[in-house]
Amino acid sequence: MSPGPDGRRRGLPKAFGVALLLPAAAVDLLWAGVEGGSWWPQLVVLPIGLAALLWPAARRPQWLTVPVRTGVPAFLSGAVTAAVYLWGREAVAGPGELAVLLCLLVIAVRDCPVRWAVMCGVVGGVALLALPYRWAPGDPSVNPLGMLWPAGAAAGLAGYLRALDHRRRVAITETQRSERLAMAADLHDFVAHHVTGILVQTQVAQQLAMTDPERLSGILKDVERAATEALTSMRRTVALVREATEAGSIDHGPRGDLAALPQLVEGFGGPVGPKATLRRDPAVPDQLPHEVQAAAYRVVQEALTNVRRHAADATEVTVALAYDGRALEVTVRDDGRGGTRLPPAARGGGFGLVGLTERVTALGGELRTGPRSDCRGWDITAILPVGKTLS
Repeated sequence: MSPGPDGRRRGLPKAFGVALLLPAAAVDLLWAGVEGGSWWPQLVVLPIGLAALLWPAARRPQWLTVPVRTGVPAFLSGAVTAAVYLWGREAVAGPGELAVLLCLLVIAVRDCPVRWAVMCGVVGGVALLALPYRWAPGDPSVNPLGMLWPAGAAAGLAGYLRALDHRRRVAITETQRSERLAMAADLHDFVAHHVTGILVQTQVAQQLAMTDPERLSGILKDVERAATEALTSMRRTVALVREATEAGSIDHGPRGDLAALPQLVEGFGGPVGPKATLRRDPAVPDQLPHEVQAAAYRVVQEALTNVRRHAADATEVTVALAYDGRALEVTVRDDGRGGTRLPPAARGGGFGLVGLTERVTALGGELRTGPRSDCRGWDITAILPVGKTLS
């Protein structure tokens, strides 16, 4: 299999580095031969430095960590410079060793853990500043500050790249967190809604099996439909977890909108459930923003699920949509007294309204919940700003 575009882009800097470093190292050796200096500094520093830079990542042993790769060659270069200085014999340090030390300094500052980045960066910087003493050991006119600008430029570039890497990691972490929260919301909003309906219909079917078996057929069809929808929602969520992003395999658009509300409300009642009615004001436009439609759908879905969980004795549920030109108002009202409930294990953890509040307030809206003024049932009202007046 041929490498993709990302793999080719990552390979270009490495290929360029090999094409630059190896000739530069050859220049060092040639220079030492021409000048008549000692060969041993190049034969000690260059092989270790090149190995630290060019050793394939897939074949590096565990002990060859980034601090070892960057700190050891730089320390060795500084030690060689100190030995040459004390020995008093000239030994050339050419462009090859300079390029190796600059590359190692960039890697140390960019990739090492913070504590090691400081230590290895200091060692690499000292090794670079000491290089001029190779050319004229004992000469008081040697000025090591001439190496300050390339060392500073390399460290500055590495620090900038390190900051970019940190921003990218933070962005990836936040994206993954938001995706996990979105998938958790999808599991609650869709799967829990269908499973709750299955549980209610099953309880009713058990009662009718002894008293009115002829009505079982309609109930079982509703159970089958709810189970199919729950499995579809679960498969969609699992596909997101597995990153199955092949074209056409996942519907990434909003999974609920105003057009889907009639089916949701109609499917809530079924043959044995409470009478559910959708009242949509003609002023409500069809082309509302997708996020507003999705939030409205989730509000209705969660409210209907709560009716099943906490007010199973309700006989009528009304879903109303109104629009005043600036905001969409969604109201779900039931007449249950809360006297008939599902078992505690089936009522969930109580995070549905918390999630709805976060979703609505994220759009700049408001969510109000509470008992009706006549103490017969419960109201859930969401005000969802549209953001601008629609013509």
